[in-house]
Amino acid sequence: MNKNVLRKLSYGVHAVGTMDGERPTGCIANSVMQITSSPMTVAVSMNHDNYTHSCMEKSGKFSISILSENTAPSVIGTLGFQSGRDKNKFDEVAYEMIDGLPVITDSCGYFLCKIIGKMETTTHTVFLAEIVEGDVFEEKKEMTYAYYHQVVKGSSPKNAPTYIEEKKEEQTAKVTYVCPICGYEYTGEVPFEELPEDWVCPICLQPKSEFRKKE
Repeated sequence: MNKNVLRKLSYGVHAVGTMDGERPTGCIANSVMQITSSPMTVAVSMNHDNYTHSCMEKSGKFSISILSENTAPSVIGTLGFQSGRDKNKFDEVAYEMIDGLPVITDSCGYFLCKIIGKMETTTHTVFLAEIVEGDVFEEKKEMTYAYYHQVVKGSSPKNAPTYIEEKKEEQTAKVTYVCPICGYEYTGEVPFEELPEDWVCPICLQPKSEFRKKE
């Protein structure tokens, strides 16, 4: 089976926020979809291994921030490639608390959601939630999963529902430098070797020294 056909489905890129007691936490999710308009409900797929998953179950509520094409890649790197188990991820991103939930301000807008049901799969929980509040921050173009891969040059964490192990086959024969954590490929005009030593991955903030040359 050609798993790449799954990439032909349309996805957005979103930040899911919830609370770990008094501490905000969250992650990046692309499997978010509207279910009904009255009442307004959405479904969100979350890996069992994600710390956000257990916090969502405990709190019973979460936020969805709709990321834009202008959202800083570091937002995705911080929320998508690090664990809230051992890091206060929201210390490194701009956010505000709205009705007790963290919302990314560098985004198109947000929903606040109350969990009303769930469906279990082998690896993921699909949370069904009612939207209780929402607003638009700015009229920006929302980031799609395709834009994230093709323009931002990012990849998916292994816990993502859309992760495909064979993603590296898309690389060309051209020599590139690849981040071993998030899969970002440096393709800038400045030769990689000439980048300053304090340069970091724009997605997950790994230092230049961690990048590996790939042919």
